[in-house]
Amino acid sequence: MDKDKLIGTRLDGRYELTDLVGEGGMANVYRALAVLDNRVVAVKILKNEYSESEEFQRRFRDESKAIAMMSHPNIVKIYDMGFSDKMQYIVMEYIDGITLKDYIDSEHVLNWKDAVHFVVQILRALQHAHNRGIVHRDIKPQNIMLLTDGTIKVMDFGIAKFAREESRTATDQAIGTVHYISPEQARGDVTDAKSDLYSVGVMFYEMLTGKLPFEADTLVSVAVKQIQSQPALPRSINPDIPEGLQEIVMRAMQKDADKRYQSAAEMLHDIDEFKKNPSIVFSYKYEQPPQVHIQNELRHQREEQKMTRREPGSMKKEKHTSKRKPTGDEDVYERKPLPVIPVMAGIAFAFLLAACAFIGMLFVVNKPFEQVENTTVPDLLGQSYESIKTQYAGQFNIVVEEEGPSSVYEEGEIYDQNPDPGLTVKEQSTISIKVSTGKQTVVLEDYAGRDSTEVFRDLNSKNLKWVETETYSNEYAAGTVVMTAPGAGEEVAEGDEISVYVSLGSQEQNQTVPLIVGMNYHEARTLLTTRRLRIELVEEVQPETDEDGNVIAGQQAAGTILSQSPTEDTQVPAGTVINVTVMGGDGWEDPNQPIQIEIPFDLPEGDGVVHVQTFVDGTETGYGDPDLSRQSTWTTRPSGRGDAKVEIYIDGELYKTFDVNFDNGTYVETTDLQALGEQLSQQGGSYGENTDVDYPEPQE
Repeated sequence: MDKDKLIGTRLDGRYELTDLVGEGGMANVYRALAVLDNRVVAVKILKNEYSESEEFQRRFRDESKAIAMMSHPNIVKIYDMGFSDKMQYIVMEYIDGITLKDYIDSEHVLNWKDAVHFVVQILRALQHAHNRGIVHRDIKPQNIMLLTDGTIKVMDFGIAKFAREESRTATDQAIGTVHYISPEQARGDVTDAKSDLYSVGVMFYEMLTGKLPFEADTLVSVAVKQIQSQPALPRSINPDIPEGLQEIVMRAMQKDADKRYQSAAEMLHDIDEFKKNPSIVFSYKYEQPPQVHIQNELRHQREEQKMTRREPGSMKKEKHTSKRKPTGDEDVYERKPLPVIPVMAGIAFAFLLAACAFIGMLFVVNKPFEQVENTTVPDLLGQSYESIKTQYAGQFNIVVEEEGPSSVYEEGEIYDQNPDPGLTVKEQSTISIKVSTGKQTVVLEDYAGRDSTEVFRDLNSKNLKWVETETYSNEYAAGTVVMTAPGAGEEVAEGDEISVYVSLGSQEQNQTVPLIVGMNYHEARTLLTTRRLRIELVEEVQPETDEDGNVIAGQQAAGTILSQSPTEDTQVPAGTVINVTVMGGDGWEDPNQPIQIEIPFDLPEGDGVVHVQTFVDGTETGYGDPDLSRQSTWTTRPSGRGDAKVEIYIDGELYKTFDVNFDNGTYVETTDLQALGEQLSQQGGSYGENTDVDYPEPQE
């Protein structure tokens, strides 16, 4: 095999390509060394044959845009990107692991606890993406990376669609991988977040059963099955799957998107309930495959045959017609009749008289020769109880079994029934129904001044949708909530959409660029920070030396700024980068060389191993696996420059936050203890989503 011509080259002088690690439909992925900070990264480069295609360029840029909008432990991180006429690339974190597809192929059928562990992480990643209006549209095991510690990373947002985009082109139709796409994708219809959840259901099905729900000789046939056919129930393939888990899978895979989970948060809620009690049964209504109905009918026929064989007449006839010799107890019974037969005969005669009297009464009261017609159970879901009570009076005996809140059905509407619609029953049969009392309502808290990430998490826990709107504020710090609409104290129902206004900080239209030429680099950076401006080193000039290599006297000191752009007194927007050239030489400390500090903190109480991750401004910089039964403290060693936000995650959940100044080595803990307490309460006070968690076993 010929060596890839790009291996060994440097992109923009910063990323040295070392190996080709993956080939995709429109791009190749290389392992590379980031020269400036000496770390391994992954570089995704658009293939040459697509570099002149506007459509593929759009998809490639959309992928970079989608990833850049997200920062989550279960989504691959983006560090940099480059778009030019010659090459388009995205620089991402390098994942040392295998695809979930490779793992499924090696294991065939996964332990349901492992499958739950993986799906939970995938759903958390999708929830993060969906909350930012991003639909992946190609969720499949090939696009999921599995690390050695069991961590999941969702990648390849190459065909991601921004949910707020209402237009659709021909290239949007039926996009995705046919074995995992939703029915609406297969039809070429508009997709949303629920399409991703269908794909998750298919993956869940595959992990639990070792089989894909739909297989066929051609991809077109598979797509048709996605639209029209019902898969075999997972438990019919693997009986070890708990009933509640099967219900979750089948609800995620409903053909009708309105009958699926409406959000990743909703599906996560059911999985959480299942983890607490693996014996749980949700009683979801989902369409069964035809073979299940056939099996049920055969089972009923067998039961009727068994009852027939047990009738006295049938038993007597069998004794007279059978040619086999009686054996065992039958032989004893026939050869040794009991002496109490006359007594039994008398009792039987008395019983016969009583039975005749009872039957006569039934004839008078119930008129059995008046035939009772069969009828079909109507579909009552979504109908008003008051209307159906009158409509079906005299045809069915309708009984209200329960009244309770519903996120789908309005007050007074029926949200469940038994028996199911379409079944054939006798007239006057009883139909049990459940009637909605309306949506569960909550009173909005006053979120003003709270960190937006924590607010979004709280709204998700209350089954509320939200839309983020950025705005300038002189009162609230950047990243905190300014207000919500509806506002604090107002009552809202689950599923309602809340507008969350997040501060960008104080709006200062223009800043005056100060003169920093002649200043030391670090002094200039401090000055620019106070003006809400940034600095970036673009060139380092080495001092002149004589023939012996000695520095010629009279030159600027090492670290001195020699030039700047924009120049002094220029009016620029806040946040503008000032590019500088600096004199190098002895005594000059490269600002690109990160500074490392140590941050010790207490670990949560508990037993077993947990996975600790450190993130600096959204980029993972370190990890570890302490055993809570053996140690109670942990020290992280983040590195960086200037001011940064350091976040500590334990088993994928935010645990502590710090504001750090790497230049002077100081840090201040900024953890929102109240928010974390609420988080722990929602999690049942437990850490750990790793595969060795001891779930309670399902009850027989």
